[in-house]
Amino acid sequence: MALRHAVLAALLSGEHSGYQLTKAFEVGVADFWYASPQQLYAELAKLEADGLVAGREIVQRGRPNKRVFTVTGAGLDELAAFAAAPPKPLLLRDDLVVRVHAVDVLDPAPVIAQLRERAGTAAAKLALFERTLLHFRGDLDEETFLREGERVGPYLSCLGGCRLEREIRDWCLGTARALEERAARAGKEQP
Repeated sequence: MALRHAVLAALLSGEHSGYQLTKAFEVGVADFWYASPQQLYAELAKLEADGLVAGREIVQRGRPNKRVFTVTGAGLDELAAFAAAPPKPLLLRDDLVVRVHAVDVLDPAPVIAQLRERAGTAAAKLALFERTLLHFRGDLDEETFLREGERVGPYLSCLGGCRLEREIRDWCLGTARALEERAARAGKEQP
């Protein structure tokens, strides 16, 4: 998936400035795509040049003017073509997993600390995503929202992010515990 598709998907909720898009990526898109603010601004410029988004300037008093962007018909066509294409397999490249894979010949203490840190990060993201889900649903329970909600796509992708972060948190904590227990047993066995 190209960043352009993630930006187009984020703009489906309405008109956004680059700053608002950055905030949307931190909360609503973080469950499936990361991009730095610089990458987002550069991508917006490319999308506008390609006619996939339309930008307009808003004059503000006492603050710099800002540009806001919306998806064009061509942008919707691009998203439709993207959605119809077969998905690429999920690729995982995670240096922490490599460290765990090699932990038998390493000092496990730094790896355990990194696992616990990653678990904390996952727990924080999980809490953020869970608050986002509540915000999407409002007063509706999940079943009712999924049946009757106005836009369920962002909700479903956020729900996937919740499940992923929960699994990452649980794997990190379980792996850290297993490594700690092994290290404790090895310490007792040495004279």
